Amino acid sequence: MTRLCRAARSVLTLAVAALVLTAAPLAAQDPPIEQGVRIGITYTPGLRPGMLVLGGARGVVLDSVRAILQRDLRYSDRFEMITLPGGDSLFLGSAGAFVNHSLYAALGASFAVAIRADADTATAQVTLYDVRGETARRTIALVLKPLDDPDFRMSVHRVADDIVRAASGEPGSAATRLLFIQRGRLRRVDFDGADVATISPFGVAAFSPAWAPGGDQIVYTELSEGWGRLVVGDPLGDVFLPVPETEGLLNYAAAFSPDGALVAFARSGDEGTEVYTYNLARDCCLQRLTVGRFSDNLSPTFSPDGRRIAFVSTRAGLPQIYVMAADGTGQELFAPFDYGVTGSSLAPEWSPDGTRIAFHRDVVGSPQVFIMDARSRMVRQLTSAGRNEDPTWAPDGRHIAFISSRTGRRQIWVIDVETGRVRQLTQAGDTRLPAWSPRIPESTNP
Repeated sequence: MTRLCRAARSVLTLAVAALVLTAAPLAAQDPPIEQGVRIGITYTPGLRPGMLVLGGARGVVLDSVRAILQRDLRYSDRFEMITLPGGDSLFLGSAGAFVNHSLYAALGASFAVAIRADADTATAQVTLYDVRGETARRTIALVLKPLDDPDFRMSVHRVADDIVRAASGEPGSAATRLLFIQRGRLRRVDFDGADVATISPFGVAAFSPAWAPGGDQIVYTELSEGWGRLVVGDPLGDVFLPVPETEGLLNYAAAFSPDGALVAFARSGDEGTEVYTYNLARDCCLQRLTVGRFSDNLSPTFSPDGRRIAFVSTRAGLPQIYVMAADGTGQELFAPFDYGVTGSSLAPEWSPDGTRIAFHRDVVGSPQVFIMDARSRMVRQLTSAGRNEDPTWAPDGRHIAFISSRTGRRQIWVIDVETGRVRQLTQAGDTRLPAWSPRIPESTNP
């Protein structure tokens, strides 16, 4: 058995042991409020357009809708959120009420969001106003489900994404979830840190989760006495089907192809660690893509067009990022490094548009998150505080979630790669291996 294979099994054993710590409930944490101009409001002038979420019709459900929308828009990092004292200082009123564009502009807003609901209906109208243009840019109908309805929060997240796209022309990522490992169990959490659920069965140690491109399936590893099998199923924890495995081998670090037909993964055994693919669509055709020859190959990730696979290899000594065609041909070094100077590079993941790769690399003995331009192969370091590892892209291509120890325990943090703003997503327990979903289709909500 190769040294990396033995190390991989040791790491997995330690990970499972570490994840049995008792965890408290998770919650979202708002980033610190920046200091700025204060005239009865909180607002920081900058290059981002001001966004104002207006007060209006009252009620427990509508208050929750307003709070979720405001948080989602803030977490999009595309707007300067303008906070009104008490949240309801500007009352919009009924559907025919006057919209005071000049007042909102004086407060620094480029956009305003209003929520109106008729007393005799179960639907709200969420309207995005272009304050400078003095027009209604987009109106979205929102079915007002009860607060305890499993789809309530995700339906509001989808409205937030519609607002982000209408205001900025870019996609949002509010209607998404992240998978992660805690106490040896596979868990799921919303984009904003709420609605945590456990997916994997009790008594089964889970590892290395990943999402299918449609958001309707996941894959992860079930660990058992030093070996592991891949299971594929839906993100609600139902109808899990094992990918054929051989007892005694460790199958892990799986990734779906962009069309969902294939799953690529690392397989470790006495002869080393290699990258394989399995055809899920045909339920057959296990194919080996790498041949170690005294090295190990792992952590495959498909490019969004499905033509290439980035992966980790030890063929140059320490683990580094390589790339190959989807059939295993044309293997070459991908992320540049200085032999004897650059530390190990691990956990690559393509950005949704295929232009960048995120990964973590040892810097003076501590892992830090980097991104690399896939064309120029220029590398940029994103983090420096604490240990930061296992990056995963949001579908908006702007945010990356990663594991950081900057507060003393490993938790999921999110960074905006354009501004460097960070927020903590989880707050309790020892958390590992996040995987960010694509946008969640309505049919897969619990």
